[in-house]
Amino acid sequence: MHDHHMPLVEGTYRRKIKTAEELRAIAGDRPRDKIYVMCHGTFDLVHPGHIRHLIYAKSKGNKLIVSLTCDAHVNKADYRPYVPEELRAMNLAALEMTDYVVIDRNPEPLPNLAIIQPEIFVKGYEYAKGGLHPKTMEEKAVVEGYGGEVIFTPGDIVFSSSAILESHAPDLAYDKLASLLDGERLGFKDLYDALNKVQGLKVHVVGDTIVDSLTRCEMIGANAKTPTFSVRYESRTDFVGGAGIVAKHMRAAGADVTFSTALGEDDLRQFVIDDLGAAGVTVEALIDPTRPTTNKNAFAAGGYRLLKVDKLDNRSISETILSQLCGDIGATDAALTVFSDFRHGIFNRETIPALTAAIPEGRFRVADSQVASRWGNVLDFQGFDLITPNEREARFALADQDTVVRPLGSELYRQANCGVLILKLGPRGLLAFRRQTGRNEDDFRTFFAVDSFAGVVVDAVGSGDALLAYASIALKATGNAVIAVILGNIAAGAECEIDGNEPVTPEIVRDKLSQIERQLRPH
Repeated sequence: MHDHHMPLVEGTYRRKIKTAEELRAIAGDRPRDKIYVMCHGTFDLVHPGHIRHLIYAKSKGNKLIVSLTCDAHVNKADYRPYVPEELRAMNLAALEMTDYVVIDRNPEPLPNLAIIQPEIFVKGYEYAKGGLHPKTMEEKAVVEGYGGEVIFTPGDIVFSSSAILESHAPDLAYDKLASLLDGERLGFKDLYDALNKVQGLKVHVVGDTIVDSLTRCEMIGANAKTPTFSVRYESRTDFVGGAGIVAKHMRAAGADVTFSTALGEDDLRQFVIDDLGAAGVTVEALIDPTRPTTNKNAFAAGGYRLLKVDKLDNRSISETILSQLCGDIGATDAALTVFSDFRHGIFNRETIPALTAAIPEGRFRVADSQVASRWGNVLDFQGFDLITPNEREARFALADQDTVVRPLGSELYRQANCGVLILKLGPRGLLAFRRQTGRNEDDFRTFFAVDSFAGVVVDAVGSGDALLAYASIALKATGNAVIAVILGNIAAGAECEIDGNEPVTPEIVRDKLSQIERQLRPH
């Protein structure tokens, strides 16, 4: 049962969207009794310049075909296309002057021009001034080769959407989500159902525990002689963070969670075990007397963070603890193993192959490696079912600071040899990449974007952990990357609205889903 929210789109305009082969069949062979005119562009945001261009093009013949570059070949600027291809196609199909729309799967319009053979190919004025661009020359050669004509729109109509997008990008988060669900034949019911399917899923989380402390102080004053300020201690609150909060999120979501970690022989050890136990997580703590339990203590006064004092030891875990961890990984009854890596000793280039090899054959494998601030590389985790780096970690892994985000993600996806890659882009949401399955390519998005649904951001820390927790269990429970990415994204948005690193419950996610659903269907 799918609950479609765009019935108008389905019936009225979608019939105008065709493949190049379908259009050739409709138009027939040349010579024809009708004049077919074709335009090509990205049409990221349709604006008055585009409309004038299309009206002019339509005036030159009987039928107007508008061709648009598919998402995979829009590489001209970061975070583009802003509007995904299905929405761009719908925007153009809804225009009265447009007879047909084709989403071009090629990097250039040349193959489609050769198939469709429009009588007239209309280009924007900017392509004619200052001599013809080599690419325009190629198009002209193809069109004139079969007896067609290339003409340029008169007047300096600005054909690019970039200036508009760069000055003030509109908020299309809801429209993009509706389009994604619609294109995948999914509805909100599928998202709610997925939250039920994760109940009781057996999960094994392995990773670095961090105790995040907040020490509240009051400013007393500063020393006149030295740059020293004085504060009076008020209170201290400890939170279980790092891989520990990932385990708590998964438990809150309804999974049956076992957590393996290394702790020091100190007071914080018992705090961690008690806190996770109270949350319903089964803790397998390996005690290493030679290292402290990782603690990051932030001192705050008057709402400002003054100083952070870390107690940690980032050297690799001992051979003994490594072999105990490998034993735990093999012996734990779980459908899903999650490596949550904060680079505090458990995971490094030497230990990762052994830990990965310890995962039983056929088990679902997820890795999140928050390594951009320390030496480490998310590509150390090869062949996993899901990895969730952020943009900085992706650039670090590929030693690439220049490539725009979409091709950057595609390259990381290729090198990681993973099932699904979620590339986190902070306030801009995320980009997800997945394997091509044997279906018709036009029917299947190998990558897709989901915007952030964070409301008022109170505390963005920890949103990636919430995303990891919900995306991995939803992916394992449903096998559907789109459902997993949307639920992970919504959990991350919810975590941003909570002060402190508190677990996100399914009730919070359901509530956010119903708010989004109301936005899309106001009646």
